[in-house]
Amino acid sequence: MKILVVEDDLLLRDGLVDLLKGAGHTVDMVSDGLAATKRGMDPDLDLVLLDIMLPKLDGVEVCHRLRKVRPDLPILMLTAKGAEEDKVRGLSIGADDYVTKPFGTRELLARIAALGRRAKSAPAEPEIIEVDGCRLDLGHCEARRDSRIIPLTPREVGILRWLHRHKARAVSRSELLEQVWGANANMETRTVDVTIANLRQKIERDHSDPKIVFSVKGIGYAWGEP
Repeated sequence: MKILVVEDDLLLRDGLVDLLKGAGHTVDMVSDGLAATKRGMDPDLDLVLLDIMLPKLDGVEVCHRLRKVRPDLPILMLTAKGAEEDKVRGLSIGADDYVTKPFGTRELLARIAALGRRAKSAPAEPEIIEVDGCRLDLGHCEARRDSRIIPLTPREVGILRWLHRHKARAVSRSELLEQVWGANANMETRTVDVTIANLRQKIERDHSDPKIVFSVKGIGYAWGEP
């Protein structure tokens, strides 16, 4: 697998890189949360090994941001011994598993292998979606309509992913706030309306008559033509 190691402790990071390379994995590494968020968008990445205590942005927030754009990316968190609150926060925000420091190398490799098998057996969500003459490249956060390439923000991609994943039903504004902005987002549901209005301006052929994201009166929004 191609694994991103996110750890600010130089000795531990180098040890993890050597261990993973010795097990046959391809390894990339960063030492802070902002770099991890950027590097984690790589569509070729298979797994993130993510420390919680990081400079610039902590691991829980990194996990939260990656989950919006890459919901199926396996994330294994490294937590300090006894930090139960961090474990709960990490798992609730979308981490797949955690290992407590200090950890055994055999246990770590076994957990990584298990996450890899689980990811391969799970049906992949589409990274490219063709709809109403628009090509949505969610992995690269962009859309293409005619000859125009249109950049998308991570939140716009998160909305598109969530609506497409649940295209059999309408999704409320509160649900979008929880799933795309985060469970603790202190925002009004009007925020969703503004973001979707901007998204429609970008990707719809006629934003006043949307075919990709449409409104459901009294509920919220849904995917596709009503």
